[in-house]
Amino acid sequence: QVQVVESGGGLVQPGGSLRLSCAASGSISSIYVMGWYRQAPGKQRELVAAITTGGSANYADSVKGRFTISRDNAKNTVYLQMNSLKPEDTAVYYCNQNGATMDGRQFGSWGQGTQVTVSS
Repeated sequence: QVQVVESGGGLVQPGGSLRLSCAASGSISSIYVMGWYRQAPGKQRELVAAITTGGSANYADSVKGRFTISRDNAKNTVYLQMNSLKPEDTAVYYCNQNGATMDGRQFGSWGQGTQVTVSS
């Protein structure tokens, strides 16, 4: 079983920055794609950014130029640097990691979510 734990959320003023982290643990052989999603109250969960093993990243149009996703494969950890935050970025942010375990099974694991609130 693979566990995924996020950290780094909080309250920040508009224009501020936050850095989210997400670490996976367990019997992991490799992780293919690491991604960040968010869900605001009353809205569906949406993809914010994702990054492949090779470092290729894609972003939602709403965060391009403001957010940067990165990963440390040795630590099975993905980061989301969020700059120039706006009130509309307020949401619960979820990490998703998918890959393969040591015994050859595929996994896709979600974290518990971390709250990001952008408000003055």
